Amino acid sequence: MADVVVVVSTASPVKALASSQVANIFLGKASRFPEGEQAMPVDQPEGAAVRDEFYTKYTGKSAAQLKTHWSKIIFTGRGQPPETLSNSAEVKKHVAGNPGAIGYIDAREVDDSVRVVLSDPQ
Repeated sequence: MADVVVVVSTASPVKALASSQVANIFLGKASRFPEGEQAMPVDQPEGAAVRDEFYTKYTGKSAAQLKTHWSKIIFTGRGQPPETLSNSAEVKKHVAGNPGAIGYIDAREVDDSVRVVLSDPQ
């Protein structure tokens, strides 16, 4: 299993987030960071191990539960799922260049272009 961490741009004012805040952003229940800035989550592709690990650890949802969750949200017109990028490198690049973006990557891929805001969903 990968050690998944949640990252933002180093230009973001966000320094740390609670696991409930991260879950709310990625499940479409919150559209802003606690500081008030617009949060733009980016996802990994379906079937990626890092995606499954992230959603299980940080939201408590399996891939099937996640599909059901977003089907309901989309059907009722209450939102859209996060934009999906092709891999961790693309997520890191996108997050690094966008102060409002938030994503998750394998901890081994963290460098000085992004800031880790949550590494343990406790």
